[in-house]
Amino acid sequence: MSLRYQNSTMLGKLAVVVLAMFGFGYALVPIYNAICQMTGVNILALAELAVPGEKAQLPANSQVDTSRTITVEFDANSRGPWQFKPAQSSLQVHPGEMMTVMYEFQNTQNRRMAAQAIPSYAPQQAAAHFNKLECFCFNQYTLDAGEKKSWPVVFVIDPKLSKDVRTITLSYTFFEVGGKVPPAPVAALVSKVAGS
Repeated sequence: MSLRYQNSTMLGKLAVVVLAMFGFGYALVPIYNAICQMTGVNILALAELAVPGEKAQLPANSQVDTSRTITVEFDANSRGPWQFKPAQSSLQVHPGEMMTVMYEFQNTQNRRMAAQAIPSYAPQQAAAHFNKLECFCFNQYTLDAGEKKSWPVVFVIDPKLSKDVRTITLSYTFFEVGGKVPPAPVAALVSKVAGS
């Protein structure tokens, strides 16, 4: 066998392998959809099967406890010359239900600042059951002079929270990071002069 014949045979085999790989990659999407439809793994595909104009019937979230409602109150405190407040003062929430509330912030100073929020909860036992999935309190933020921002808090209250808790207060204290801290007050010693 000549070298030229061996090279052309090898080239033919490689071309067949490339075509087979392309065909397999092209067929993966329909194969995946068929397997997901048979096993029911991909529930997002239910929306594609819906009749146009009708809403797809998605399975209900079985982790939501609809038998009780908890009032979540939102509070905002700031340590500095800026505005910080929740977009709404309270929400009615079922345990296990994912909710979002927005907080509004404005740097009213004429300089750039870095700040961070620290959360607190009342009653204290609610802290272990108040799960924040997204929160501006996870990071520090830098805002320019006069800049306004809105930040979300996405949370779920664990259904294991004691049934006697009907109201939870989520409070944030927003403070400047790395800013000028006033010195602690110094106690003045007053000496009594005899006879005065």
